[in-house]
Amino acid sequence: MARAAVILAAGQGTRMKSAKAKVMHQVAGLPILGHVMAAARGAGAERIVVVLAPGAVDVEAFAIQNDAETVIQERQLGTGHAAACALNALKDFSGTLVVTYGDHPLFTAATFEASFAAQARTGMAIVAFHSQSTAYGRVLTRSDGLLDRIVEYRDATEDERQVDLCNAGIMAADAECFFRWAGALKNDNVQQEYYLTDIPAIAERDNVGCSIITVDEAETMGVNSRAELASAESAMQQRLRARALAAGAGMIAPETVFLAYDTLLEADAQVGPYVVFGPGVTVRSGAEIRAFSHLEGAIVESGAIVGPYARLRPGARIGEDAHIGNFVEVKNASIEKGAKANHLAYLGDARVGAGANIGAGAITCNYDGFDKHHTDIGAGAFIGSNAALVAPVKIADGVYVGAGSVITKETTKDSLALTRAEQKEFPGWAEKFRKRKRAQKAAKAKGK
Repeated sequence: MARAAVILAAGQGTRMKSAKAKVMHQVAGLPILGHVMAAARGAGAERIVVVLAPGAVDVEAFAIQNDAETVIQERQLGTGHAAACALNALKDFSGTLVVTYGDHPLFTAATFEASFAAQARTGMAIVAFHSQSTAYGRVLTRSDGLLDRIVEYRDATEDERQVDLCNAGIMAADAECFFRWAGALKNDNVQQEYYLTDIPAIAERDNVGCSIITVDEAETMGVNSRAELASAESAMQQRLRARALAAGAGMIAPETVFLAYDTLLEADAQVGPYVVFGPGVTVRSGAEIRAFSHLEGAIVESGAIVGPYARLRPGARIGEDAHIGNFVEVKNASIEKGAKANHLAYLGDARVGAGANIGAGAITCNYDGFDKHHTDIGAGAFIGSNAALVAPVKIADGVYVGAGSVITKETTKDSLALTRAEQKEFPGWAEKFRKRKRAQKAAKAKGK
């Protein structure tokens, strides 16, 4: 049966104290909303509808960019009303849908899959967890283990508040039935809002029972403040580190390594302490990332060594057995097999051929103030310390570029390229200079 997801992302998020929409704040390099969408897709949701607040342009753009549909909740009348707003987008949909919140980055595909499976058995399903927190609605059960009702904490009696089974914010149901039930919601509660949590009671009138899937509380963490965002980041990092270690990656001090949501560390890739991965990084088996390096949008091939204190920016491609050393920055450049840039270099918009050596302080001058230009360094070339290669320029195979040279023209194979001025020496000049300066200083002091 076809599957869809409705993600509620119309909350104002005022506790974040941010001009950015709450669901656009990032966890492990991906907006919170992106994590929820990925989990829903991982459970087979073919269509995703994101419910937005008016004016949420950035959220809308992100959703559309990631192949989701959007609808606007013009008035904030509660979670049930928000979910009902998705009807226009899904009126032609026949199948099962899951409704969830857009500010829960730790929800997993496995949990959504379990809710779909449970819905198939009883007609409806929710996800719950055990907690004593006063922040969550209480899940009250029947003698047969199915849901009796969900009571918002503020509306619950003292006895109901003692129940520790809480609503996680995931509900699965047949799409046609769900929207019919949502249309029957009432707002006779303290908040005068239409609660999503009232839908199971309406479904029961149609003899539809509601199963309860239980998950660990850590997975149900919502983000409503900066402190909760930091907690979600910490929890996500623990999950990503555990996943990488289980897949065979090596980490000396995993608690110090920060991974992005899509970081790929192959088995036997080795990562040192205090390494930070931005989005889009792949480290192949046998490569080593040494301490205090920062990588984003980069591929590191087998046998390569990066760092310590190296920076790989988007478009960096580090070939097999290549070395990128301390305080070397690589951006949109291919460093081919066995090439080395061991310290204090910048390689941007370039190709460094196999076996080439880049000396300390050497740079590719890739930007003219308006456009970026390419530098091509041939195989086996030797670029001396503090050389500046002014792009666009081509250094042929086997060329030696002398230290301190500024190269602006294409070179020929196996040549020596120099722009160094002739050294001149003036005997005795330094002593005469010092004597003159001392005399000037003494005269100035005597005048005071």
